[in-house]
Amino acid sequence: MGMTMTQKILAAHAGLSEVKAGQLIEADLDLVLGNDITSPVAINEMQKMNNQTVFDKDKIALVMDHFIPNKDIKSAENCKCCRDFACSHQITNYFDVGQMGIEHALLPEKGLVVAGDAVIGADSHTCTYGALGAFSTGVGSTDMAAGMVTGKAWFKVPSAIKFVLTGKPGKWVSGKDVILHIIGMIGVDGALYKSMEFTGDGIANLSMDDRFTICNMAIEAGGKNGIFPVDALAEQYIKEHSGREFTVYQADGDAEYEQVITIDLSRLKPTVAFPHLPENTRTIDEVGQVEIQQAVIGSCTNGRIDDIRIAAQVMKGRKVAKGVRCIVIPATQAIYLQALREGLLEIFIEAGAIVSTPTCGPCLGGYMGILAAGERCISTTNRNFVGRMGHVESEVYLASPAVAAASAVTGKISCPCELGL
Repeated sequence: MGMTMTQKILAAHAGLSEVKAGQLIEADLDLVLGNDITSPVAINEMQKMNNQTVFDKDKIALVMDHFIPNKDIKSAENCKCCRDFACSHQITNYFDVGQMGIEHALLPEKGLVVAGDAVIGADSHTCTYGALGAFSTGVGSTDMAAGMVTGKAWFKVPSAIKFVLTGKPGKWVSGKDVILHIIGMIGVDGALYKSMEFTGDGIANLSMDDRFTICNMAIEAGGKNGIFPVDALAEQYIKEHSGREFTVYQADGDAEYEQVITIDLSRLKPTVAFPHLPENTRTIDEVGQVEIQQAVIGSCTNGRIDDIRIAAQVMKGRKVAKGVRCIVIPATQAIYLQALREGLLEIFIEAGAIVSTPTCGPCLGGYMGILAAGERCISTTNRNFVGRMGHVESEVYLASPAVAAASAVTGKISCPCELGL
């Protein structure tokens, strides 16, 4: 029996000719990632080990992004812990205020992940890098500590679900709508510890930013990882951002999948996930009248330049509705600068929105947009659990940048088409 794309990458990193679903393996790692919340825990665990030396200072990335710039004393101490560790171990890829960005947008931008890599990160949305044809997955801080020391990690080889994407998305339908549709269809545990492998001629109609978004939210369906084949667009992205050599793996024709799901992208509509799970989805024409008090456009899911451009396109010449707070967060310094040069930030500010330095901030209820009891937020982030963005009696609705921007203007969850766009 042949292997899936994910299984081929894991086999190569385990030094094996083949692996099968359910098999336990030890794999070499190309990158170990941590942030300002998870890294201090890993550093403390590492200090309990006999060997306290990192396996490769060039293959560890520490990104200060969750509570940055520091919001309080505890977050300042966490960052100082990471800063001191990076200094003492001469970590090459340490990103702090002024150079940092939201980790899952920053690492591909910096060329630190390429096709064929095996990556772990002490953050659940590490699965984002599957858009580049890499195996990447989130782990706990203890596994991160072990990875920093040994350069290895244990895995149970995942089985796979194959998603065959066909057709071309309609206007205002993006990667966010694709993944929300999938999660709404299979549920938040529909791909539990499985590889979500995307294929089909419809992929050619998805931008790299769309693919990053789709893989980012694989974990919201329970997936171990999400992964796309490496086509010409992916190769172009990798070559533009990285000087590293990369390996392209393709699934065998006789690879085994637990399920094959075909999705016609042309039939999808803008989709919104209602509280309090990403699977609680409705198409935009099923939403009804849902007033909002806040709109957040950003995060590791939808803070890339395409997302910022689409939001600006919707908001240009318009005003944020009275009683609504709109927060725009470019995901990296480079994206922030590009948006500035294109005049996009001016559009947001003139509309009555605010623009933040890159930060995870409101996504996890950190800061820069905490909700009070009874408030509703339309957000381009990836989770809408109870209390995710503040008070347990607040509500978060997940949507694309286009829908979030239109909603900020109308004061209720809306499609851009309601603005005549």
